Amino acid sequence: MFVTDPIGIIGETEAARMLEAKGFKILEHNWRMGHLEVDLIAANKTEIVFAEVKARTSTFGNRMPEEYVDENKKRRMTAAANAYIKYHKIEKTPRFDIIGLIVHPQTGEITYRGHLENAFMPRLRTIHANSFSGVLGWHHRGHTIGRKKK
Repeated sequence: MFVTDPIGIIGETEAARMLEAKGFKILEHNWRMGHLEVDLIAANKTEIVFAEVKARTSTFGNRMPEEYVDENKKRRMTAAANAYIKYHKIEKTPRFDIIGLIVHPQTGEITYRGHLENAFMPRLRTIHANSFSGVLGWHHRGHTIGRKKK
């Protein structure tokens, strides 16, 4: 989802800073393709990170923000990563991170930072530059991703 609420904007800005502090360059903010979306895409020399950011104003019981990523979201992130890797011909090792933040609603101060590196790993065969079957065309920024013509 495109972030328009102040808490979400603060959260994604802080998550980008956290990745940059670990040596990653931010490649994309809110990258979308059709109904698929990844909050942050970052890379260093060997890895490409697809990060989901969960920013909240409280823990909502005993659950931390990063615990709100369900299996459906993981599948959608995997599909988006597949498309991104194929489109950009990425050769780096993919990694899926979840970054959870608690933001004070009045001051905007970050009171909690949680970063789950390698939060989940899809089946290895689903993520690589040649994995997109091309059966369905993906359209992104005026380009179609699909099977190469032989």
